[in-house]
Amino acid sequence: MTERSHKPSASTLAIYRRVWRQIRPYRLNLLGMLLLSLALMPLALLTPLPLKIAVDSVLGDHPLPAFLNRLLPEALSGTPDARLWLSISLVIAVALLSRIHTVFSWVLRDYTAEHLVADFRSRLFLHVQRLSLVHHETKGTADAIYRIGQDAGALQMLVIQIVLPFIGAAFSFAGMLYVTAAINGKIALVALAIAPFLMLLTGLYRPYLREKWRAAHEQHSAAVAVLHEALGALRLVKTFGTEERERHRFETQAGSAVRIRVGAAFAEASLNFLVGLLIACGTALVLYIGVRDVQAGELTIGDLLLVMAYLAQLYQPLQTMGAQIAMQQRALASVERAFELLDETPTLIDRPGACPLARAAGAITFENVSFAYFPRKPTLHDISFAVPAGSSVGIVGRTGAGKSSLISLLIRLYDPTSGRILLDGVDLRDYRIADLRRQFGVVSQDSLLFSDTVAANIAYSRPNAPMKEIMAAAEAAEAHDFIMKLPDGYDTLCGDRGVRFSGGERQRLSLARAFLRDAPLLILDEPTSAVDVQTEAAILRGIERLMEGRTTFMITHRLATLRRCDLLLVMEAGRLTSITRDVDAAVRDIAAEAE
Repeated sequence: MTERSHKPSASTLAIYRRVWRQIRPYRLNLLGMLLLSLALMPLALLTPLPLKIAVDSVLGDHPLPAFLNRLLPEALSGTPDARLWLSISLVIAVALLSRIHTVFSWVLRDYTAEHLVADFRSRLFLHVQRLSLVHHETKGTADAIYRIGQDAGALQMLVIQIVLPFIGAAFSFAGMLYVTAAINGKIALVALAIAPFLMLLTGLYRPYLREKWRAAHEQHSAAVAVLHEALGALRLVKTFGTEERERHRFETQAGSAVRIRVGAAFAEASLNFLVGLLIACGTALVLYIGVRDVQAGELTIGDLLLVMAYLAQLYQPLQTMGAQIAMQQRALASVERAFELLDETPTLIDRPGACPLARAAGAITFENVSFAYFPRKPTLHDISFAVPAGSSVGIVGRTGAGKSSLISLLIRLYDPTSGRILLDGVDLRDYRIADLRRQFGVVSQDSLLFSDTVAANIAYSRPNAPMKEIMAAAEAAEAHDFIMKLPDGYDTLCGDRGVRFSGGERQRLSLARAFLRDAPLLILDEPTSAVDVQTEAAILRGIERLMEGRTTFMITHRLATLRRCDLLLVMEAGRLTSITRDVDAAVRDIAAEAE
């Protein structure tokens, strides 16, 4: 697969503005980390000092640096032995302070990084759930999962591993340059001469690295999509024995991702190589000038050692900044992809001034409703009917007639292309979406269960429901008896998608969930399509109890079930072909036509 096309990359400044808005709640943590980073500078200045004292003032006869002479009494600095113990004490003190600094830095860094990324992922996850079903049905979910799981993690890399160290390195560079200039201005000027070449080099590499890493992330996402799809359909893969074919699909996508990532890594490595070469040239030139100055009597050997140690610490920030500019492009490519996911606009949002809704009566009216998943390919055509509150409606039609689309509009998973749907005389779009959806209990043919306990699955729509009400709902759905026979009763884990239960058991748990929700409107989408006659009878008894006093929409191919309905809608090719209240006669006609 070739690299997938994408819209042009956002400017670095625009991305950083968005990054700042995301990390702003953690600004005090980040400031603390920056201050801890800057605290390393005085420790770095002290690190080579014991060696200078040992060479010049213990082995040689030069006096201690002036600031130490002012700070220390004669007894601690007057003899070679005292100066030796001073240098040894400085080594231990600097090491101790460095270790204490490291502990505080690590704790604050890890705490901030984990919370920052968790908040960002949570924000992305909530946003993805709010995107329309059309978005997920056309683009799939694997790419969104990759962006939440992988790309979002680059936020902490960008801020904590790149930006903060970059700022700290810039301050460190300035401080070391000042100290080096105070010792020997000529050497500092020579050392600084490589900076323009370094800026030119990184400026040339930046856009190339950004595009390469973005392409690598997109290709890796495509490989993950193959995994997600194959593992989600594992039963089908095993049934047809296509494991090798799926492995080949994955290897093709993953191989492309590897080639792109290796190319990007090679570009990063070449940039680091050139930066290191520049710094080596600068170091060699400074060494040459320093040795000549020692020979001329302008520097002591200790001063030269001190200058070379400071030069290493002067160039270390430059090398760090060069490497981080390369890493920055990798992180920016990922963070940009995560922000692009946030830029996807939910098509279903609350209107300004949307009405709250506590509990609906349940009267439903469709007025000239048409709907299309895609432009110029209509699914429903000019649907109109009215259902009084508390009535039960059967919906029949061949596969593809538009029954499920009709129900999806009712729950407002989609909005009509034209026309409107009223609940208690108010357009669904004028209600708050969350309030509207709380008015519906749904039992479908595919009863989804989460990898949680039985009790948690029943209470999914009311997580804080007391155990007494959960058990009452299960009894109403005729699920209590088989639940009590489970190893841990209501605390039994359901397994992935409820795999440990039969279809009938999952349906009764779904019914129990609907009982507990106690919503005024009920949707039954083929609730007995995949169960045997005995199980169907138990489910139907639960359904009859659940339908009492609720406006109910029932999609089913079981004609006997339709006799419980007050109104029958017959659909064909997206059109409402018949509305009748004489359900028994309509069912007989449908049965006769089927024969």
